[in-house]
Amino acid sequence: MAMRLYFVVSLFVLSLCSIHAQLNTHYGARSAGMAHASVTLSDVWSSHHNQAGLAWLEQSEAGVFVQNRFLMKELNYGGFAYAHKLNTGALAVSYSNFGYQLFGESKVGLGYGMKFTNMISGGVQLNYHHIRLANNYGQNSALTAELGLQTYLTDKIMLAAHLFNPTRTALNEFNKEKIPTIMRLGMNYIFSKQVLATIEAEKDIDMKPVFRMGLEYKTSNKFYLRGGIGTQPTLAAFGFGLYTGAVKLDVAASYHQVLGFTPDISFIYQIKKVATPSAVNENAFN
Repeated sequence: MAMRLYFVVSLFVLSLCSIHAQLNTHYGARSAGMAHASVTLSDVWSSHHNQAGLAWLEQSEAGVFVQNRFLMKELNYGGFAYAHKLNTGALAVSYSNFGYQLFGESKVGLGYGMKFTNMISGGVQLNYHHIRLANNYGQNSALTAELGLQTYLTDKIMLAAHLFNPTRTALNEFNKEKIPTIMRLGMNYIFSKQVLATIEAEKDIDMKPVFRMGLEYKTSNKFYLRGGIGTQPTLAAFGFGLYTGAVKLDVAASYHQVLGFTPDISFIYQIKKVATPSAVNENAFN
């Protein structure tokens, strides 16, 4: 118990020194099971990972996720997203919240993804961030933007890029604190209708680069197995998905060699079915 309390206090102190660290943390258990190598994926969680992925949705989707970092209630993270299918893409709204009564961060986003051609899509999003911290820091808020692109080089290979906060929005005048600007570049490769591999690099312009790899194996029409590895920090991830009708259940966990396990669970409900999904999206496991 004392060790757990020590880590909570340590992470809280780190938050005091770098409040912005959590402002663009990834979510969704499908992504988590692949170590968040998710810039090429397409589902309702594209409202966070890469808004260009919204363009490939074949129906409207609503999702809820919960994450418990390192099995500590003070580090709970959760939220929801809704993507509404349109003729040329999808419009999405999302909300996430991290923390507890002494420290918390929330993010509200409004995004749009559209197809430029049958092989290329793009997306944009505007976010409202709110941070609250006990004692002298108080509360603060800011706006950020996001840009995303996905392009199929072939029916088996996709390249994707995403940029978070290109304007270098300031969070607080104290110590010239800014919300991070984060760039992600990734690729996926469809080995077969059963196997999808993803790889990506992420660079916060003030931090060391992060590299991630993920693998998704479709064992049947209803069941998926996933795994992944990442750096900064070094971690291993695994998970599974169970898709029954209009409901998708994804469960995952990642392991940090010092802080331990972080479990994730998310649900997606597909609101409207389409009779004939596109071949490209079907191959990409949407």
